Amino acid sequence: MQLNQWPQSIRPREKLLAQGANALTDAELLAIFLRTGLPGCNVVQLAHQLLDGFGDLCHLMAASQQQFCQAKGLGTAKYVQLQAVMEMARRVMATELSRVAVDGSEAAKRYAASQLAHLPNETFAVLLLDSQHRLIKYKELFHGTINQASVYPRIVVQEALAANAAALILCHNHPSGVAEPSNADIHITQTIRDALALVDITVLDHLVVAQGAVTSMAERQLM
Repeated sequence: MQLNQWPQSIRPREKLLAQGANALTDAELLAIFLRTGLPGCNVVQLAHQLLDGFGDLCHLMAASQQQFCQAKGLGTAKYVQLQAVMEMARRVMATELSRVAVDGSEAAKRYAASQLAHLPNETFAVLLLDSQHRLIKYKELFHGTINQASVYPRIVVQEALAANAAALILCHNHPSGVAEPSNADIHITQTIRDALALVDITVLDHLVVAQGAVTSMAERQLM
């Protein structure tokens, strides 16, 4: 059945307007983004097929350009649109964090996830904060597996001093999909925390990011 033959109350756009975006399923949200289906396949059916093919919405949004564009019903234009939407979301969250204190905030977890969850390689970054714990800037510092690629505490200290930060939140991703801090994560957190203490800068947390999950080492009392 064509989408225009559905009752208006269950069409994705009309449902969003009536009930809000959070009332929609992943497939319905994706259908609104896609706008059109394929011959013999309406846009909601196409959305379900894409989610089945990629596994879920998170994996679809994290797909490389090649993977994304090879999928039936997608292409370069849709890839560009998606990247633009994701970047706008990240900038909105960064603005939010620049206005409110982020220590212990779910907003910090959401922001770290938006920056790191989709990356294919392990990336170590910092959220540099002012004296009111508002975001000054986000900075990626190291790439590669943390227990193999060096993470230099002095680089973290230099970045914090250059930004005139009073505190910071460490964060990195686990591309394996498991947001469980490793022994190496715990060790490097303490090393960086000790180095920053010498210049009176506080490490508030270390967030471990995976697709669909963020673990706070502070909440787990691992630092």
